[in-house]
Order: sequence, then C-alpha cells, then structure tokens
Amino acid sequence: MADAVDWNLATALGSRVVGGGPRLTPEEANQIVAELYYLAGEATPLVQETTGLDAYLASEVQVVDRPEWIRSNVDSFKRISTPLTDKLDAGSAWVREFGSRATGVQLGLVLGFVGSRVLGQFEIFTPEQPRLLLVAPNIVNVERHLEAVPRDFRLWVCVHEQTHRIQFAAAPWLTDYLLTNIHEYMRMADMTTGELLGRLTSAVRSIRSEENPDGIIGALQTPEQKAVFDRLTAIMSLLEGHADVVMDEVGPQAIPTVRSIRAAFQQRRADGTTGWEGLLRRLLGMDLKARQYAQGATFVRAVLGDGGMKRLNQVWEGPDNLPSRAEIEDPGLWLRRL
Repeated sequence: MADAVDWNLATALGSRVVGGGPRLTPEEANQIVAELYYLAGEATPLVQETTGLDAYLASEVQVVDRPEWIRSNVDSFKRISTPLTDKLDAGSAWVREFGSRATGVQLGLVLGFVGSRVLGQFEIFTPEQPRLLLVAPNIVNVERHLEAVPRDFRLWVCVHEQTHRIQFAAAPWLTDYLLTNIHEYMRMADMTTGELLGRLTSAVRSIRSEENPDGIIGALQTPEQKAVFDRLTAIMSLLEGHADVVMDEVGPQAIPTVRSIRAAFQQRRADGTTGWEGLLRRLLGMDLKARQYAQGATFVRAVLGDGGMKRLNQVWEGPDNLPSRAEIEDPGLWLRRL
C-alpha cells in the first residue's frame, strides 16, 4: 500500500531543486561550520540575559546543508501529519498511488524553494531531543548579499534560534499544545471533491484580489479550521516576534553592526514581496510568515513598553496567557485581559 505522501520522492526532488548554495573552498566551509557551532553556544547567555529566562532545554545544535534541512523537515512532516495522511489513505489504491506521488512532488517543490532561503530552525517535533538547525549555505549567501560583517550576522542568526529554544524551555507545555492544535486543524480537513474545488476557486480569486489577508491558506479553510488557524497564527507570531525583538535587543555590545544588519535584512524581506517570487511566497503562505514577524514584534514591544520583560514573560506561564490573534493585532486587549 502506497503512503499518502511519497516521502522519498519529496526528499529527492526537494534536494535536487534546492541547489548547493554559494561556492566555498573546503577550508572556508570548515571555518564557517566551526564558527557557527561556537556562536550558537555564545548566543545562549546573551538570550538569557536579555529575556530574563534561564530555563534549560536539552537540545542538539547541528550545522547543516540544504539537503539535510530538507530531510529533517520531511521527517518532521511524517510525524505531525498523521491525521491528514490517515484521511488520504482512506481512498482507493489507485487514488493513493497517484495522490502520494502528487503530494510528494508538491512537498518537494515547496521544500526546495524554502530550503534555499531559511537560515535556521528550532526542530521541536523530533523523536528524541529537539534540534537547533543552522543552514550554513543560506547564512553565507545572505550575509554576502547584505554585505554584513560575517561574525555579527552569524551571531545574530544564532541569537534568534536560541531564543526559540529558550521559549520552549520556559514553557514546557508549549510543544504538546502546538501539536494538539496542528492535529485538530488537520482532522478538520475536508477532502470532498466539491468542497475542495469550491475553495480552490475562492483561493485563486483571493490571490488575484488580495481580499483574504491569509491568501490561499485562508481561502482553503473551513470556518472551523479558521478558528484553530488563528490560534496557531497567534502562537507563531508571538514566537517569531519575540525572537526578532531579542536578536535586536542583544545590542551593539555583542553585535556591533546589529542596526545596519536589521535595516538591510528588512529591505531584503520587502524585496521578496513583488514579482514572481512575491506570488510564489503568497501561494506558499510565506507572506503570512513575514506578517507574523512584524505583528509579533509590535506586540512584544508594546508589552515591554507597558511593564518590561517581567510583564512579557507572563505569556510562558500557561496556555491561558497566550495572546489571541486579535490581541496580537491589538496588544492593548492582552494587556487589559492580564
């Protein structure tokens, strides 16, 4: 029986599409890898001092290339997508065979596109301890494009990813909470052909008219899914916005060129919202990710301005303290509620 997703095809295609990254001599590559491992360790006390969070979560740091990032993400998708793949498995053998290849191709193409851009990732859905991945070719590619000081940029990226590790350490309930909501969202997926075609038509219309702020993702949702999606969006906005603020708050004492890096990086994000790449980012939901960074950072700064880091750290105490999507967009609602 074929799997609902041809995972091997997704891995192979994604690895072929993603490319190898910038040209480096073996000596350069070894030096970059060694420095990233060192800076990942250096980032931890900087994050702890900035956030006031000193909780510990055992995790492995891995400096990886693009294909290894793709393999890691395929493994994660396998683990978290069971409710959805179970539905897809319920079809006929022919549908499973054809569908598994189609979804494998789609996943491979998506990972191939994203895998050439992602700088790092904190992997929480692992069979053992979490892993902090740093994608060396992409870090080098972006630092060269931005003409950034290599050590400063690499430490800046490490601070962002170590912030995620410390977030999950401070909120040990958060991994299960996220997984529960992801599975709930998947179980609500409507696989009937009529409904799917109707929502696909709405999705195409939303991309052309920009009438749906969540683009194709929002247009394909049922109302029940949207409620869960809003919870997940709020969580991701908080996590990414908090990490974005912390990587800047670490300050010029540790990262002398942090202000110029941020300015150049923001311009790079903006440049990716136009033309064919902008359309592709909207199709993949990456424009939503950029909006999460911005709204989450605005929320974090508003709370910091009201009561400092101690006030902000209330969000890690339990699920009831997490902001809703409406509260992310209007921080005053969260401040009044708590």
